[in-house]
Amino acid sequence: MRSQADENHPDLRAALEHLLAAGGKRVRPTLSSLVGNMLGAPLEKLINLGAAVELLHTATLVHDDLIDGSLLRRGTPTLNARWSPPATVLTGDFLFARAAKLAADTDHLPLMKLFSDTLATIVNGELTQMFTSRGLVNRDNYYKRIYAKTASLFEMTSRAAAMVSPASEDTVEAMRDFGYQIGMAFQIVDDILDFNGDQTTVGKPLGSDLLNGLVTLPAIYFAETNPGDPDVLSLPNGGWTNNENMTRLVEKIRSSSCTKKAMSEAEQHVDRALVRLDEFPPCAERDALENLAKYIVDRKI
Repeated sequence: MRSQADENHPDLRAALEHLLAAGGKRVRPTLSSLVGNMLGAPLEKLINLGAAVELLHTATLVHDDLIDGSLLRRGTPTLNARWSPPATVLTGDFLFARAAKLAADTDHLPLMKLFSDTLATIVNGELTQMFTSRGLVNRDNYYKRIYAKTASLFEMTSRAAAMVSPASEDTVEAMRDFGYQIGMAFQIVDDILDFNGDQTTVGKPLGSDLLNGLVTLPAIYFAETNPGDPDVLSLPNGGWTNNENMTRLVEKIRSSSCTKKAMSEAEQHVDRALVRLDEFPPCAERDALENLAKYIVDRKI
């Protein structure tokens, strides 16, 4: 990943170093490595795939932070906190380009098409969220939104690792579904942590999604069980722009059982993912994938 900025503008190299130094869980390249190793994929292809996926993810975060005006991520200043908006956009564009180059280095045309389609899904999901999702209390919209935002990349990662392996179509489909299920669980847990995580660890104010007009699963559960709540009723009419009302709503959700209900839903996705692993013989990689799936609902950040 670091080598992608070699022989480029020194500020690009500094920006990439800053982004990589911020850390991260590296869940997606871990997923691709485990799936590919389990299925016998060539190591070089897995390295290129893992780096491509993580750079794509990093590029989306660069643009997301700029769009949201976020100044911190993982407790570290974001790129847009240090650079101008044009420079931040161009850095994100550079990362997208290098991610595509790494995907092409796998020399696997169907994977390159899948990579491109996934990026289009992510961007379309961001535009949908920006223009039609603010203040909307709707499960179908929520599930489509988190698929586009998060699960699509997990799905692509595990599917692509299987595609570059000597695996059957049934195996590729099993790994695609595994990635989809843990990706949906991952975003649901992120949305839960937005309400009850440790603010210092999460790196942003609690309830920030709702304060930005994004109604996530805990809030949907609260709205379904409290349909007459005035703060809930205000959401479709722009009530999310009232900081006092939304702060009060966040506290009501935090003190309810709605985050536990949302966690139960995330755990159901993980259970479905684990069922797909049962189709494969025991091995170290399968055990690690099982642990990875369980980690997603146990994590604190």
